[in-house]
Amino acid sequence: MTPPHLPGRVAISSLPEQTRDTPGTPAPLEHFNTAPADEIRHTLLTCLHSLRWATRVAAHRPYPNPDSLLAASDEAAYDLTPGDLAEALAAETLPVLPDDAYGAAHMALAAAQAAYEARFGHRFVICLDDLAPEEAIDHVLAAIRSRLTNDPEEERGVTAEELRRLARGRLVTYLRGAGNCATSPHAPAPGT
Repeated sequence: MTPPHLPGRVAISSLPEQTRDTPGTPAPLEHFNTAPADEIRHTLLTCLHSLRWATRVAAHRPYPNPDSLLAASDEAAYDLTPGDLAEALAAETLPVLPDDAYGAAHMALAAAQAAYEARFGHRFVICLDDLAPEEAIDHVLAAIRSRLTNDPEEERGVTAEELRRLARGRLVTYLRGAGNCATSPHAPAPGT
């Protein structure tokens, strides 16, 4: 399913060329293309916990370049059913506050998340890529408050887009050589 606000496809210029860290070790894309399907599906499930998405992305290997893998990831994410989205949402973790955040911020975030879950019946997800950690709490709280005004269908589309962005960001991390899609500077694996 394609959200009504589909962004245009853009090449990721900040993605470095594939490099080998040690002789004999395949570059991440090469490994992705040649590893056993079960291993790659497991890796993909750390990026987005949807069996349909992971199977579809794995099935279209080999990818000639990182941009084609990311485009396939996006396309597979746009086609997720409501059941696929529920499966992916169930595996996501809540946004994590920095350790030095004050107690009131923890209380405000917990209350906002509880209100969101009560309204929509699932966890709040948001992609925090390219956001400074010190800006995360304000961004998350503002997003929850704003999204609480959405009707359920509109919020389903926003949530699907955030899951797509999370999967894309995790794949970019993998392609940069981190070796695990769930690696994120903003939250513990597997979600944000």
